[in-house]
Amino acid sequence: MNNAHDNDGSPRDPRVPHDSDDRDDTSEMNGTEGTDGTDGFDDELDAEPTDLAESEGDDSLDNDLLEETLRQAAAIMDPVPAQLQQTAVEAYALYSLDTRLAELTFDSLVHGIPVRGAEDPPRMLTFHTDELTVDIEVTPQGLMGQVLPPQEARIEVLSGPQLASPPTLSADDMGRFAGDLHVSGPFALRLRTDAEVVMTEWLRV
Repeated sequence: MNNAHDNDGSPRDPRVPHDSDDRDDTSEMNGTEGTDGTDGFDDELDAEPTDLAESEGDDSLDNDLLEETLRQAAAIMDPVPAQLQQTAVEAYALYSLDTRLAELTFDSLVHGIPVRGAEDPPRMLTFHTDELTVDIEVTPQGLMGQVLPPQEARIEVLSGPQLASPPTLSADDMGRFAGDLHVSGPFALRLRTDAEVVMTEWLRV
């Protein structure tokens, strides 16, 4: 029988584990079994980010397809009325490079103080540019207003299907104008003075 000896030649106690045995056991537990230390798991881990990116890309494509499908369904089930679409196109065509926009700076419906006892108070509006102000009062009987600084102007009332040939009002040398025009729905004013063309924002009354 061969007796196991340690490196120094002395007999080795079989009950005491040897270093080489520990290394073998450790290698087996780690799955390396004496190889270069790779166990095949690294390749799988390296592949995970790529798989995740591909998955996210597929989700993005699915979301785009869903959005386009919903948009087409909405156009079929709830289309924009032809008259409204035509009005929007004509309203956009009214703007030109030499037209200045007057922004709404006051609306009595939003900023005004309620008048006691008034069942149908007038709607007071103010539009403003850097050099021009237009005050307007809208009532069931019509509209009136003033251009400041005072000056003569031709005022076109743009509303509804009359965009091609809108009714006009004239402001006197004090900038005052009035008319029995009934304004409803979205409307805007286009003012033509000697110096410029000004158009107010569209507003619904």
